[in-house]
Amino acid sequence: MKIAETKQETRKIVKEWKKQGLSVGLVPTMGFLHEGHESLILKSAAENDKTVVSVFVNPMQFGKNEDLEDYPRDFERDCSICRKAGADLIFHPCPQEMYPADFFSYVNVDRITEGLCGSDRPGHFRGVCTVVSKLFHITTPDRAYFGQKDAQQLAVIKKMVQDLDFDLQVIGCPTVREADGLAKSSRNTYLSPEERKAAAVIHRTLEYAKEAISQGQRDAGELKKELVSRIEKEPLAEIDYIELVDGELLQPVKVLKKPLLIAAAVRVGKTRLIDNYFWE
Repeated sequence: MKIAETKQETRKIVKEWKKQGLSVGLVPTMGFLHEGHESLILKSAAENDKTVVSVFVNPMQFGKNEDLEDYPRDFERDCSICRKAGADLIFHPCPQEMYPADFFSYVNVDRITEGLCGSDRPGHFRGVCTVVSKLFHITTPDRAYFGQKDAQQLAVIKKMVQDLDFDLQVIGCPTVREADGLAKSSRNTYLSPEERKAAAVIHRTLEYAKEAISQGQRDAGELKKELVSRIEKEPLAEIDYIELVDGELLQPVKVLKKPLLIAAAVRVGKTRLIDNYFWE
């Protein structure tokens, strides 16, 4: 497994692979890898001849008073996970490599970025789309792998790829969970033991939604009211949002029908956690 810190070196390696007719998969990450990232790398390694993992804490997608400086980092551990999962190359640039002083270009996707996390984090998806488009250009993958836990991000990237004619396939992969259902996240390390126990309420609530739909609930307003009530019963949990939206353009719905995304962002202590249920 190779490690490249520059765009030039990364391009050189990938071009050599492409000359040999090899397929390339990309797994974009911000590091501090866990089993969720590992599952993406394993899938890419199974479906492509070569796999690139980017490890880059992207400052552009963090807003004011967010956790950029405190975001967990452990590059040595990341390398070990990548190597065991079958990665061939880690692209690990510094911020100056990705955003030199004369950088003035950005990628925006409208409409589907306006609600959910986009309403609470202005500029976040501009940062995501800009860095992901750069990674696509630098690594020229045939396939790129993203976790379904970040459902809005996945939808936004798919739309960007469609609208801007990127020649690659975006693949969403199932959320990897803890034993009690909590979605794996690098930010889970922020939780105290008491908060960690309380955080399980998010998955339990989404499981209730799944069951309610299977039993015929179709009134979005009534279901949302019940979901809010269940999370509010947990004293350590504070809701940022719970929304029921269509699964493509992420617009609010009144009547539940496929494809449907139920997305939640909940703060437990100071930690903001997201999760979702997709009905399709």
